[in-house]
Amino acid sequence: MSWRVVVDFDRCESNAVCMGIVPEVFEVRDDDFLYVLQDEPPDEFRAQCEEAVRRCPKQAISIEEPAS
Repeated sequence: MSWRVVVDFDRCESNAVCMGIVPEVFEVRDDDFLYVLQDEPPDEFRAQCEEAVRRCPKQAISIEEPAS
């Protein structure tokens, strides 16, 4: 298993900051809810996902590493 993106939906306000950074992984739809399009995105999106983690106003996004 590769790394994965995790969203704490209890904290998330669906403000779309993450979607602006990496729309291939995050999407806020017309219902104003955040959707994770790829919870195990390819490594090419790792840096963008890390930026989304840092810039989330509610600190609702995290990255989980595989168990060793």
